[in-house]
Amino acid sequence: MNELPLNDVSTFGAAAHHGGSLSAVDLLAEAPPADPSRPRPSVRRVLSADGANLIVFNFLPGQDLPDHMAAHPITVQVLRGAVEFTCGERVERLEPGRIVHLPARVPHGVTSTDQPAIMLLTMLTTQTHSRD
Repeated sequence: MNELPLNDVSTFGAAAHHGGSLSAVDLLAEAPPADPSRPRPSVRRVLSADGANLIVFNFLPGQDLPDHMAAHPITVQVLRGAVEFTCGERVERLEPGRIVHLPARVPHGVTSTDQPAIMLLTMLTTQTHSRD
């Protein structure tokens, strides 16, 4: 049996910001530029903070994230546009204002619709960071 890819906090590279007593991030401004030459969306981890990592995806129409799993519980929401979030037989259309939550290690996939989309994934970790 083929195992699905498992994403964890190290999958998305270094964060642009690290959490402190207060963190403020303009997610739309921090979204990576879309890349039409790739079948997958552009991705950037924008914040690494106690208990959560914020990862922003920029989808063009036709780009997708095939079935995979996250090592931690996640929430997924769309900041602009829309995507179809698939978990088993269930398909949820995510538009701004709608959010899904998944426990760790649950297979899921994301497909862009006929419009560009910026999506926020929050990986809910138990990781804490030192306060230098």
